[in-house]
Amino acid sequence: MLKRERQSFILRQVNLHNKVLSVDLCQEMDVSEDTIRRDLNEMAKQDKLIKVHGGALSKSFHLSIASDHVYALNSKKLIAMKACRLIKDGMFVLTTGGTTIIELAKALPPELSATFITVSLPAAYEYIHHPNIEVIFIGDRISKNSQISIGGGVVSKLNGIKADLCFLGTNSIDLKHGITDNDWEVVEVKKAMIEASDRVISLSITEKLNTTQRIKVCDLSKLTTLITEVDPQDQILKPYREAGIEIL
Repeated sequence: MLKRERQSFILRQVNLHNKVLSVDLCQEMDVSEDTIRRDLNEMAKQDKLIKVHGGALSKSFHLSIASDHVYALNSKKLIAMKACRLIKDGMFVLTTGGTTIIELAKALPPELSATFITVSLPAAYEYIHHPNIEVIFIGDRISKNSQISIGGGVVSKLNGIKADLCFLGTNSIDLKHGITDNDWEVVEVKKAMIEASDRVISLSITEKLNTTQRIKVCDLSKLTTLITEVDPQDQILKPYREAGIEIL
């Protein structure tokens, strides 16, 4: 594989999943760790991604929350608009982190009166500018990579909540492996949110369908609804419809 092809693949993976591990890139492209290290260093110098120990982070994910330079922004805005239709006055709503959740926060209608509970600093920032919603931020140690609260204190507080809806910012989703992620502590928070909610909604651009990460969040049986940017009858969603998941 040529360097241009490698780096194009790396950039797509890091923008799609927010974070990539060098060891995974080595396996997926069948190249050495030194090759990946050189590619990541070069791409970081070109300001295409953020190089961290063991891998890289998406540049778009870590830009200012007011920025429009977000991967697949139009698709995420459409997903957010669909998600807003599920939220009713008086509801208690749990949300994780991620750029699609930020678009959901921005898309909330001004007349909505509900309570939003989040572990995401960027999401909380958006919620507090809404005129009519109550905002509860569950704080603890902050993950710099995901910009959310993590740790036992967060999980303990979530265990005492009963929410109407949980919106999951989704890293990867697959029929066999369910929803997966690449950060153990983030996964533990997501698991607690799922258990604390009556209805669990995955927000995912279609590029993330049929992909997997190393750590399991939940089986598809835990999922009530899947929201993507495409028509619910699109052929790519047929297996998920057949699995009994509501598709929006």
